[in-house]
Amino acid sequence: MRLAVLVPGGSGQLGRDLVNTAGPETEVLAPSSAELDVTAAGQVISAVSELAERARAAEAVPVVINAAAYTAVDAAESDEARAFAVNVDGPRVLAAACTSRRVPLIHISTDYVFPGDADRPYEVDDALGPKNAYGRTKAAGEDAVLGSGASAWVVRTSWVYGKSGANFVETIRRLESERDQLSVVDDQVGAPTWSADLAGGLWELAEAIADGRGPAGKILHCTGGGETSWYGFAKAIFEEIGADPARVKPCTTEEFPRPAPRPAYSLLSNASWRDAGLTPLRDWRAALNAYIHA
Repeated sequence: MRLAVLVPGGSGQLGRDLVNTAGPETEVLAPSSAELDVTAAGQVISAVSELAERARAAEAVPVVINAAAYTAVDAAESDEARAFAVNVDGPRVLAAACTSRRVPLIHISTDYVFPGDADRPYEVDDALGPKNAYGRTKAAGEDAVLGSGASAWVVRTSWVYGKSGANFVETIRRLESERDQLSVVDDQVGAPTWSADLAGGLWELAEAIADGRGPAGKILHCTGGGETSWYGFAKAIFEEIGADPARVKPCTTEEFPRPAPRPAYSLLSNASWRDAGLTPLRDWRAALNAYIHA
């Protein structure tokens, strides 16, 4: 099955890994946010139309994987209008274009749509309740996509890191070289996800959709396996780079205030992913080892 895929947000962590992990028979158009503004209807319509034409010429199946997002969680607290434009208006425009050209859409969302007060991993149909502006806009973006009439799937993930752009892993690596000791929050729990692993999962999903085997459920959770806290994640990073993990000290959220409140527990159940016949991602610790030593 040949694919022709448009990846808005192609210069981000996930976008770059989607390009790097694409199969040899897959044509990928991965414009950066500067090259394709998802909030500009004219640009989006042109891009999706071009994708559909390329796919027809190549006898391939067109799919859009939306990796474009406003992800600056703290900045969104004072810039919610811009976050709304990218995370809600953008997906709405994209979904409308996909509907008109009959192109399937995979939209990426986040664990931050949940309130973080659960005592077990969140299932896809659990009630939403975002605690911050970023989460609110992502939740509204999900609604915009799922209510559009498009052949669309929402994939929620969590704690993403990759080789491109700023992320927790690279921040901890930098701070290890600058400080004798680090204090990291130990009362927020989730699942780190390497963007390359997530990209592989999304390609499997895209191929299933193209082959007419798209999951019946329109919302899926796809994260690294297992769970940890930010403190546990930081200690593991120290271990992987050969630094002394004892230099990492636990602290509470209250001791490390941020502009945007974070959910205390945002672990996502991957049952929906497995039930759809898709391959679960490897354990977060194994993925971190592969990332550090790649």
